[in-house]
Amino acid sequence: MPNASTRLKHGRRARRRHREDPARNELVSNSLESAQQCLLNQDYGTAFVHYLLVLNLAPMFKDFARESFRFTLFKWTEELNSVGRIQDLFDCYEQALELFPADEVILNSMGEHLFRMGFRDEAAGHFFKALKLRPDYPEARENFYRVANWLVERWHFLMLNDHGRNRKYQQAIQKAVQSGCSTVLDIGTGTGILGMCAKKAGAAEVFACELSKTMFELACEVITANGMDGGIRVLHMKSLDMKVPKDIPHRVSLVVTETVDAGLFGEGIIESLIHAWHHLLLPPQREENELQEQSATGRVIPAGATVFGMAVECLEIRRHHRLCRSDVGSLSMAGAGELRSPVSCSSEPDESMEPYTTERLSRLPGGYKSLTEPFTALNIDFNNVQELEGLSSREVQRVRLPVTQEGALDALAVWFQLHLDEENSLSTGPEEDTCWEQAIYPVHTPKGFLLKPNDELIVEVSCRDAYLRLCSVAVRRDGRELCLSTGPDSQRPGNPASNPNLEAELCSALACLQTDQSRPKDFCMLECSEMALLNNHDYHQSFCRALANLVAQLKVKYHDQGQGPRVRAESGDSCDPFYVLDVSEGFSLLSLIATGQGDVKAYSSVEKNKQQEVLKRLARSNRIPEQHLEFWLNHVEDERGMLQRPSREKLWSAIILDCVETCGLIRQKLMEKASLARCLLEDGGRIFPEKIVVHGILVESDTLLLESAVQGQEPTLGFNIAPFINQFTVPVHVFLDFSTLECKHLSEFVELFVLDLMEATANYTDREVKVQATAAGRITAIPFWYRICLDQDISISTLSHTSHWKQAAVVLPEPLEVRAGDWVSLGVKLHKSTISISARIEKVPGPMEQ
Repeated sequence: MPNASTRLKHGRRARRRHREDPARNELVSNSLESAQQCLLNQDYGTAFVHYLLVLNLAPMFKDFARESFRFTLFKWTEELNSVGRIQDLFDCYEQALELFPADEVILNSMGEHLFRMGFRDEAAGHFFKALKLRPDYPEARENFYRVANWLVERWHFLMLNDHGRNRKYQQAIQKAVQSGCSTVLDIGTGTGILGMCAKKAGAAEVFACELSKTMFELACEVITANGMDGGIRVLHMKSLDMKVPKDIPHRVSLVVTETVDAGLFGEGIIESLIHAWHHLLLPPQREENELQEQSATGRVIPAGATVFGMAVECLEIRRHHRLCRSDVGSLSMAGAGELRSPVSCSSEPDESMEPYTTERLSRLPGGYKSLTEPFTALNIDFNNVQELEGLSSREVQRVRLPVTQEGALDALAVWFQLHLDEENSLSTGPEEDTCWEQAIYPVHTPKGFLLKPNDELIVEVSCRDAYLRLCSVAVRRDGRELCLSTGPDSQRPGNPASNPNLEAELCSALACLQTDQSRPKDFCMLECSEMALLNNHDYHQSFCRALANLVAQLKVKYHDQGQGPRVRAESGDSCDPFYVLDVSEGFSLLSLIATGQGDVKAYSSVEKNKQQEVLKRLARSNRIPEQHLEFWLNHVEDERGMLQRPSREKLWSAIILDCVETCGLIRQKLMEKASLARCLLEDGGRIFPEKIVVHGILVESDTLLLESAVQGQEPTLGFNIAPFINQFTVPVHVFLDFSTLECKHLSEFVELFVLDLMEATANYTDREVKVQATAAGRITAIPFWYRICLDQDISISTLSHTSHWKQAAVVLPEPLEVRAGDWVSLGVKLHKSTISISARIEKVPGPMEQ
């Protein structure tokens, strides 16, 4: 008997013959037939279940059923989304991707849902996978570009292009490691550059953590490409969740971080450092024990910071944070109540308000005026845990600032100096060329407050919730304190010792009692862009004129046709007004402006209750009958009916579309909305705007290059980072202000493209435009903006100095050298509301060719 344990070397088992299973085949056949029948009956949920069964039991049908399965998935998830079954929606996508893990269309569609739900990190991952599978897939590319602006913000590129900043961090880390800090934790590692600096300096162990999934994966790629994956351990988690020895084996001797925003504390550096000192760092060196080994102590880079501030006058800041006009279009704003941006600071935390916003002061249109000298608001030592823990309980500090120039008090501007160690520091001041902007604390006095030389501005500085808070509370003038606002912190009477008029003191105190307990009943917050829109006088005046023209034309039309005034079909006894629908995004007064033209009933898509109340108050104060204004979204359960008429037998006289995003891009699905709107217009009715003309210019701008990608051939501090971070380069930059962009103009303004919202046949998808260079240089970008044509005679430019819109720019993959007089051919394409532009030099024919 042969040895049973002996096996033939190189032998192969006989393949088991596949046995047909008639019951299984019948089930697959019946389910496939049922899926197709359900699809015809628009029963997408049942069809989806049948397709899942078929494709799991019989994978050979995948190619045959792929298109039908996709269609079913998309239709069913649309239904789930409309009824709020979000978890079921994502479960369906997970099941679909188990069957088709490399389907770029399904990946892209799931990414779109994730992005709409606010999961930008996860959305980017799906768009990126779709692009890797199919690099020429335009939908995934456009989606990825949109989300990349959120995930890898432009300051990452500026930071890596800032050679001075990088060297200072490297020097401070090298010095610390060489003085004995051999174990290092990089908190918020980003691209991994600081952790790699520590490893290169000789650190024995380096750990890094990163919360963003996108940046975590990027850091892992970068570290591996630089041959340090064995020496740096990267964790995808918040440092606040890290524990010893679960996540890192022992406490470290050095923490490096750059988790600071324009307001210094906004990214949570205080909380993360307190946690690090208690749980992740070795104890700090004590002064009384100078002989203690440095290797047994912990420290932080940066070591600390000094915060500075000053009062400024700035129209650009003012118009984004408070109403500057008494009238908007044809409407008096007296009845609007208090309107302000969601950026407002007090020493008492308020979750509904942001304490500050950010701006690059050097690039603000119209500039700014300093009303005080810079003052020191705060000093903080990151190596003193007791100081960090005591920050939130510090007493509110009152600072008196002598006013140096007359001007309207619009904001406090704040910046800081980051002390890396004793020798190296970085400044984020307004005159510095840095990747940081400045923190802006706007002042919300209703009509502004004019400061004068010899005044003293009184500012309160606090850190109640580990956010730096600066509040302009009062002005001391001629021995008296004048309160600046009606907030709970700043409404207080003057100092009795300095004010001999006790009657005035008593009246002031009584007045304050009426306002400092709570916000006014008619208080309403608007987004900063919505405030700027309210302050855009030209925009509203243009709509007034265009709507008046349309109503007048329609009245003439009905008169000429002998119809007289329109009569309601259902009753026959009252005039039927012209119907106007405003589907602007966010807060809009255009519906109210339309009702002011007479014989108009307007429907507004304003959704928030507080904002609807503002419109109702304005209607009453402007004597607009209540029945002339309705809120369309109050009548429907989902967005699919937005452009349908409440009375289906009637049509709209005008539909107002919001065509351009504040950031400078055409709104997504604009042309699809316009197509639907055209079907809903009465004869002679109009879409506003009727046409959008895109204008552009050739420029040379190093600023745009530095913000778009890591520049140059040299590695960053010797590390290979550029190829990885530059994957997130986007060709279209948004939120630009062309009036302050550092650039050289290389051509005149030129018309690039026209979108006709009223005439579908007049549109095209691509166009070649020839532009002559007016100066020699390198074409690096084509900034573009819009002329929004409400009708043939009235238009609005998004380039106007009063515009609430910003501009955008296409950055070329490679600069294009031109001489004055050269002709440049621009290939301009529109795909689903996204504009792309390519450029090439026109060949000049030689003598023989002529």
